[in-house]
Amino acid sequence: MPRVRSLRTRITAAATLIVAVVMVLASLSFSAVLGAEIRGATTRTAETRAGEIAVRVDEFGVDAVDDLDDDIVQVVDGAGAVVAASDDARAGALPADRDGETVVYDGERVLVVVADVDDDGGRESDDDDDEPSADARVVLAVPVEDDDATLATAGWLLAASTLLVALVVAAVTWWVVGRALRPVERIRREVDEITGDRLDRRVVEPSSGDEIAALAGTMNRMLDRLDASATAQRRFVSDASHELRSPLATMRQHAELAQAHPEATSLDDLAEVVTEEGARMQDLVEGLLVLARLDEQAPSQRGVVDLDDLALAEVSRLRAAGLSVDGSAITAVQVTGDERLLGRITRNLADNAARHAASRIAVGVARDGADAVLTVDDDGSGIPASERERVFERFVRLDEGRARDAGGSGLGLAIVAGVVRASRGTVTVGESPLGGARFTVRLPAAD
Repeated sequence: MPRVRSLRTRITAAATLIVAVVMVLASLSFSAVLGAEIRGATTRTAETRAGEIAVRVDEFGVDAVDDLDDDIVQVVDGAGAVVAASDDARAGALPADRDGETVVYDGERVLVVVADVDDDGGRESDDDDDEPSADARVVLAVPVEDDDATLATAGWLLAASTLLVALVVAAVTWWVVGRALRPVERIRREVDEITGDRLDRRVVEPSSGDEIAALAGTMNRMLDRLDASATAQRRFVSDASHELRSPLATMRQHAELAQAHPEATSLDDLAEVVTEEGARMQDLVEGLLVLARLDEQAPSQRGVVDLDDLALAEVSRLRAAGLSVDGSAITAVQVTGDERLLGRITRNLADNAARHAASRIAVGVARDGADAVLTVDDDGSGIPASERERVFERFVRLDEGRARDAGGSGLGLAIVAGVVRASRGTVTVGESPLGGARFTVRLPAAD
């Protein structure tokens, strides 16, 4: 099992590592620049000193270097032989061919600088062995121990500052991240204590207005949805149990009556009750199964469906039942979806209109831009504006439809809303030109 590291630890480690890398790179760059500057300054000083010594040798001869007690300097001829040297330069010949380079001489690091002696014959004298030759050169060695010590000191200071900065960044990051994540930990503990029977609890939302507050708000909205879903599920189970128990109780009562008092009822009466209640219970179970599949977003058979054919079939069915139905507004429109579920939309809306209409029903199908529009009107009492959203909830029946004879278990319009939502459409209810209710379904039309 992989070792779990906290976000606080990872952020602190990442911040410290980044700062440490930046500090190391900056220190190396600074050391390189500082070394180059010190080396350049030392070289320029050495070149100036070598030039001064060359002028001195040119004026006073090669013996002039004998008086230079603090300089490591030699005078060499054109063949590279040492013709004169200061007291500190008697440990061997200086490398005249290493001009501008750092070498080890007499156990210490020195910078070698070479300067030509300008013997232009400007000074008249007899032949003298002390006079430099025309191609004589001055070789000066300058110790660089002080430069190395300066660079070493700067290096130690940079290393110490890098370590100090890294430690400070680690400590500050650890504290800041811990302080920032403290509300998250509190939210985690509060959410961890919320169980299925305590969905009414909410986490405390900080007043900071930052991402932590947004997280708390998101958690509370999620809990609101879970609470609403659990409440709806409990209500759904309760209502379903009640609706299923009702036909069973009716059939049991008639069966017990027939058994206890055979003369009070007949077999035909009992068979009629059982048939009606069984059909009612079958419709209820089928409706529950359809809603369950819609809730689970189960895959369905999708294809091109003639919406006008479904509407005309319902018009014919209602007319066969003796109802006055106007289908003149039905035009040819195709949609993409499950034909069986789309048929439930038209069937449920038609049955709802037949249940509440006074005498007339109108069904229309038309295309409106990219949408196919199905409308079902009735001339009943309509639906109050305050109830137009609630009628699509499960097991909801308005006062007019609460009587069992009025029909329906309160699932028909819920199934319509579920199928329409699964088909990426919308369903609304408003006032009908006939005086009752108009249900309008919009579905994406097939291309």
